[in-house]
Amino acid sequence: MTEHPLNNPSAGPYGIVGGPDGALWFTEIHSGRIGRLRMDGELASFPLPTPDAGPSLIVAGPDRALWFTEYKANRIGRITTEGAVTEYVLPTPNAGPFGLTVGPDGALWFTESAANQLGRITLDGTVTEFPLPSPDLFPSTLTTGPDGALWFTENKANRIGRMTTRGHVTEYPLPTPNAGPVGITVGPDGALWFVEILVDRIGRMTTEGHVTEFPLPRAGARPHAIVTGADGALWFTQWGSNHIGRMTTGGAVTEYAIPTPQAEPHGITSGPDGALWFAEEAGRIGRLAPR
Repeated sequence: MTEHPLNNPSAGPYGIVGGPDGALWFTEIHSGRIGRLRMDGELASFPLPTPDAGPSLIVAGPDRALWFTEYKANRIGRITTEGAVTEYVLPTPNAGPFGLTVGPDGALWFTESAANQLGRITLDGTVTEFPLPSPDLFPSTLTTGPDGALWFTENKANRIGRMTTRGHVTEYPLPTPNAGPVGITVGPDGALWFVEILVDRIGRMTTEGHVTEFPLPRAGARPHAIVTGADGALWFTQWGSNHIGRMTTGGAVTEYAIPTPQAEPHGITSGPDGALWFAEEAGRIGRLAPR
């Protein structure tokens, strides 16, 4: 494991993804900027037009640009690999955009955590919003499932939701009460894998809605984000215990301690080099290379 300190220790790196240029791109949630880390270690940081935007999660779009949510500014942002930024204001005020994924239809889909909605934005900036059927769900993150639907975590409602691109919603309750699901991804087995931050578990759900939960070895792990690695395992950040976790599809767990104390790891991605890259809100970008 290696760590790359940022030039601004208080920038607050949060979401992270591999870009079309072979670099790692990340949000700086506290400084209101988008960062870039090249494989040779060169760092760059690009300011956003809106002050105090709160950029949160970031994905590589189908147009070779990076797209990101601006939680505080109520916008969806787009940045080219040269650093040119465009922002799109959402129709619903104070919607709290957070999670983001490329949909099966080539548009970007996002959660509006404070407005109880999912949103869709086309590459030209046209926004459509889809209200969710139950109140106070706090939709957190989402991913495109193998069935061509959007799957999302309902953090407060303790459910996993599924929405078709036409807006039809199905919800699946979790077995453990008050689990607090947050990060979600498609696993190597075609199931949906997600973290349960409040009960220190990793969940697995089939596209039919069948759930299995796997407890983590230590209390207070507080898993946050999850991704499938190049090795066919699930990798996740453990914000509470300051570890990166690895889980096989059979539920076997290995943990790797982060050298910096209280690093606050949040976003994680499988990088272009096959390593796991993660954002440490304490001001570093970490890299873990499986042996």
